[in-house]
Amino acid sequence: MSRILMKSENRPVLIETVLFAESTAQRMKGLLGRSGLPASSGMLIRPCRSIHMWFMRFPIDAAFLDANLNVLKLSRGLKPWQLAFAPPRTHAVLETAAGVLDPVQVGDTLRLDE
Repeated sequence: MSRILMKSENRPVLIETVLFAESTAQRMKGLLGRSGLPASSGMLIRPCRSIHMWFMRFPIDAAFLDANLNVLKLSRGLKPWQLAFAPPRTHAVLETAAGVLDPVQVGDTLRLDE
């Protein structure tokens, strides 16, 4: 099982179960077709430069990450039919249920614990 954690020690585990979208088909599908996402789960899409919420049924938070999992940008509470564009150097996007990324700030580093 993979987890994504905050790098600083005073923060709890952020995501217990990480879903990976790494193939073209997986990245295109993403979270489409789901009615929700548990707060303990997230999807790491890589490589990824931007995301859309077309046909989504629930809001999400998204963290745009560089290759070292440094947070470059946060889009919180993205609603269905919205777009979110990545800043330069984005390599991956972590999608979670809305509100899960509240403790995360731009400049934080996440860690993938596999």
